[in-house]
Amino acid sequence: MFEAGSRMRGQAPPPAVVFEALTEPDRDPARPWLRLLDDEQRPQILRRERPTLVVWSSLWPKRPDAQVRFDLASDGHQGTLLRWTLLLAEPLPDPSLLGHLRKRLNELINANLRYTFGQ
Repeated sequence: MFEAGSRMRGQAPPPAVVFEALTEPDRDPARPWLRLLDDEQRPQILRRERPTLVVWSSLWPKRPDAQVRFDLASDGHQGTLLRWTLLLAEPLPDPSLLGHLRKRLNELINANLRYTFGQ
């Protein structure tokens, strides 16, 4: 698998809370964050190591090979440093599609998920 994109940002809650949000995105119906587009599908959990690692299957039926890896670490205070990494098999998509995939992950994780934690 090829690392096709990665980004790290802080999340306010501790790693255990972020881990739960990634493994159970519908756990709080009052705060939905995994809002998928028409060309996306709900990911399956391929791997989990509480509370430091989650690996999702592909969000995109057009790229069933894709995986999303989440690495979680304490930020040294009460929050989490969360890194998402998009992994793809070759052949890599054209630059515009690759940009779209990265942008969507960033929106889902560094916007939607962060907002549910009040950031």
